[in-house]
Amino acid sequence: ALADILHPVDPCVWDLIEVKSSTSVKDEYIFDVAFQKYVYQNAGIKINRCYIMYVDNTYVRKGPIVPEELLTKEDVTDQVNAYALAVEQHLQQMLKIIAQQDIPKITIGSQCNNPYACPLSDLCWDFLPSDHVFMLNRGKPKAEQLMALGILKLKDIPAEFKLSENQRIQVTAHTNGNPYIDKEGIKDFLEKLRYPMYLLDFETIAPAIPVYDLTSPYKAIPFQYSLHVVSKEGAEPQHFSYLAPGDVDPRIEILRRLQEQLGNTGSIIAYNASFEVNALKDASEAYPKYKSWVKEIEKRIVDLIEPFRGFSYYHPQQEGSASLKGVLPALTGISYEGMEIKDGTAASNEYYRITFTDGVSEDDRNRVRSALEKYCDLDTAGMISVINELKKTVM
Repeated sequence: ALADILHPVDPCVWDLIEVKSSTSVKDEYIFDVAFQKYVYQNAGIKINRCYIMYVDNTYVRKGPIVPEELLTKEDVTDQVNAYALAVEQHLQQMLKIIAQQDIPKITIGSQCNNPYACPLSDLCWDFLPSDHVFMLNRGKPKAEQLMALGILKLKDIPAEFKLSENQRIQVTAHTNGNPYIDKEGIKDFLEKLRYPMYLLDFETIAPAIPVYDLTSPYKAIPFQYSLHVVSKEGAEPQHFSYLAPGDVDPRIEILRRLQEQLGNTGSIIAYNASFEVNALKDASEAYPKYKSWVKEIEKRIVDLIEPFRGFSYYHPQQEGSASLKGVLPALTGISYEGMEIKDGTAASNEYYRITFTDGVSEDDRNRVRSALEKYCDLDTAGMISVINELKKTVM
């Protein structure tokens, strides 16, 4: 056991402080602290009180970081003491497992990601076929039931097994290998779209320690956007983009540019649009002069995920996912494979690295910024392709 903080309160008496990047105390943290206390006390170190220190997400940066305000701590001594007997019992069980000659036979299931993702999941789950039952929409309990019955493939699920309508759509698509197409549902969605169409995508960072004034821990701060504008049916898309230099808060410049570029009419289309909506709302909270404008454009925002989340369209190549990363290649054949940056997490991490860490070369910075432009551009260009393919399904 290695303590984050042992704070001396008396000669030979210590407070134990466990520091977490979370914004609240979680049950699993209590057992963590209880284990540490057990080890220290049995090693002769007297523990007085136990605390969990975590990030206060209500903190707003105004000037230099104030650590006492960024972090808060909660006394969990009573909860930790209540775990004392459980720690002893768990340790005995753990020692028995460690002493075994063979790997324990554990059935995969929801526990593999609870409370954290297990680092051995890839190893333990690799026996599943490509079209496995865990792809079922909102279907983990049913997948576990099916696995207990020896059924691993979607196409092997018996007709009498109770499934939701969306789950049955998946089974049918994976059985016959063809996409499911609800033409009326797709038409209803397409009728919501108005020209000019504005295809918008943000990339964000959300650091625990705020890097700009008027930001809070874990608040999504857009640093980049891609915007494709299609003025009318069949028109060549016009592309706008912005990638912040990083030395100043990018939100004010993003708001200013988008106010000019998004016009006054037409649909603003995003994929999983709540992400873009929340980023705009948060930015306008910091810069109130844009509040009324954000409120107005919110009425024009259409979420492209709707026909896929609602199963108006489902392709077996989506593998149970309604994300753009699953939908785009399945529907259009366009893929993110081979790109230097191919997902939002990598985009966020790489932007943060080249912007806020020391020792980054100019070549490295330029290479990453170029990769970020290509990645974000594909997101909005890909949305145009998805819409065009949806139109073909109802012709």
